[in-house]
Amino acid sequence: MAMIRSRKTLKRLQTPSALGSLALIGLLGLGLFVGGLAGTATAQPKRKIVQQIDFDMVQSAAAANNNCAASARGEVKIASLGPVEVMDVVVSGLPPNTEFDFFVIQLPNAPFGLAWYQGDIETDDQGVGHQRFRGRFSIETFIVAQPPGNQPAPVVHDDQRQFPDADNNPATEPILTFHLGLWFGSPQAAVAAGCPDTVTRFDGDHDAGIQVLSTRNFPDLEGPLRQLE
Repeated sequence: MAMIRSRKTLKRLQTPSALGSLALIGLLGLGLFVGGLAGTATAQPKRKIVQQIDFDMVQSAAAANNNCAASARGEVKIASLGPVEVMDVVVSGLPPNTEFDFFVIQLPNAPFGLAWYQGDIETDDQGVGHQRFRGRFSIETFIVAQPPGNQPAPVVHDDQRQFPDADNNPATEPILTFHLGLWFGSPQAAVAAGCPDTVTRFDGDHDAGIQVLSTRNFPDLEGPLRQLE
């Protein structure tokens, strides 16, 4: 129910002393609020960087073999905060205003082995994009499926697609995934960049274009994430 004040009450609140009291109460309340925020900030100190690595991504083998995306390049910086890593990825030399899909992968070139979808990177009108990811990006990055296999898995993308979801998983002991890859978000985007219209599995709907950047500048079993201990 709304509070209704009489004219006398309103007049009394408008006197200098009353206004001063209200101002004081407001300032005290603001001080308590700010103090609470400061207390919250103090309770969550910024973590120190334990270790940091920097490396490049280069034009993928698929792009090089098809003579496209020759200017594509990426710069990666990973900072370990102890229990988690923060990975910054900056890409350039790509088509403007285009969406790409970023993965942590077992091997840099096809067939890529096991892969883990991290997220999207979108370029601006200059063909430059940046994204920050938080997770485990170090010598401890791995994928595992405890035996026995053939455990049920959800199917979201069905048989109507070229690459439907599997309804069960294979068993595997821990497999380390130390490489990175970037894919065109669609075959159409790849064609616009002069690349072939090949459809691949590497996006959320499993209808991405070809890989455009990778860490193939590192040996297959010595991917850059292995550097971070």
